[in-house]
Amino acid sequence: MKKVAVFGNAGGGKSTLARHLASLTGLPLYPLDMIQFRAGGGEVPHEDYLEAHARLLRGDEWIIDGYGNEVSAWERFAVADTLVYIDLPIPVHYWWVTKRLFKGLFVTPEGWPENSPIWRSTMDSYRVVRLCDREMTPRYRQLVADAPASKRVHHLTSPAAMKAFLDAVGREYATA
Repeated sequence: MKKVAVFGNAGGGKSTLARHLASLTGLPLYPLDMIQFRAGGGEVPHEDYLEAHARLLRGDEWIIDGYGNEVSAWERFAVADTLVYIDLPIPVHYWWVTKRLFKGLFVTPEGWPENSPIWRSTMDSYRVVRLCDREMTPRYRQLVADAPASKRVHHLTSPAAMKAFLDAVGREYATA
C-alpha cells in the first residue's frame, strides 16, 4: 500500500479514516479540500488544482482523501494501488454531515481550510449526498467490483467495517 485513494459520498468519514490510515502507515496525507480551496472557502483556480493534483499522482507515496472533480478522481483511481471506498447508508451520510455542522460551529473540521464557510459547505454537502448517491455511487460500486484484479480494494459499508479496516491495517503495520 503506497498510493491510496479514499473516496465516497459526502459526510462519510473519509477524512477521519484517511487521517487514521496516514497515522498507522506513515504515508503522507493530502486532503483534496486543502488543495482545491483557499482559507475562507474560495476555490483555487482550476488549472492550479489540476497541476497540484498531477504532482501528487507522480509521487511515490500518498493517501489522497476526497473527490476534487470527476476527471481528477478517475485519474487518481487509475494510479492508486489501493482503493478505499466508503459506502455507508444514506441516512448515516446525512447524520454525519449534520454532526460536522454542529462541531464546525466551534472548530474548523480537520482537513478543511481555515475559516471555511461551515453553513454553506453543509448545505452543499446535503445536496451532494443526494446527487452522489444517484450519479456516482453506481459508478464507484462498479469500479470496486472491477478493480480487485489490479488493486487492493476495500469497500467499507458500515462504521464497524471502517473500524475493522483500520484495526487490520494497524496490525499489518505493527508487524512490518
